[in-house]
Amino acid sequence: MFHVIGRRSAPVTRLLASRGGVLVESVRGRKSRGDPVAKSKEGRIKVPPPVDPREMVVLKDRYTEYQLILKALRLEFREEVLRKKFEEETGSLAEERARQDAEEHRALMLWNQEENLRLLKARVLRVQKEEEEAERLKLEAVMKLEQQQQEFIKLKEKQVLQLQEEAKNFITMENLDQRIEEALDHPKNYNFAVDKEGRVVRKTVLQ
Repeated sequence: MFHVIGRRSAPVTRLLASRGGVLVESVRGRKSRGDPVAKSKEGRIKVPPPVDPREMVVLKDRYTEYQLILKALRLEFREEVLRKKFEEETGSLAEERARQDAEEHRALMLWNQEENLRLLKARVLRVQKEEEEAERLKLEAVMKLEQQQQEFIKLKEKQVLQLQEEAKNFITMENLDQRIEEALDHPKNYNFAVDKEGRVVRKTVLQ
């Protein structure tokens, strides 16, 4: 025969029970896969609770920020622990390394200053050359403009001289009668025709 006992009364029951009986302790655990659904939960449909999209975005941002803060804190604490451990293990070696780092930093700073001076001088020379080149180009442009103006003046002078030369043959009030007589004495006909063979046929002057 099986006797079911609880957890609280187990020690007393074990002392009072006979040796021939079998004691079975009741244990409340999870249901197995083959157990049926409870009657109170039959037909129940699990529906997730509603979630506000704006609240979800805010919570997601806060959770991301929280993770970043925790990660930074972990790294900071880990670095501090490792530094203390390293200092404890190395001792004077750490001081020697710090001194070497300081000397290296000082040497690098001196090299940086020298490099800055060298670059400054190179920059000054480059700017000076650029200014000289700009001045040269400016002078060339001025000289080219003056040359163009001189050529323009010469061209206009030539045109004026040519016009003065041509003006000698202009008809004026003084030579009007003479030019009329010359035109009558030497008539010119500018009318002509071209036949099918391409020959030019000029009309004779009527006497």
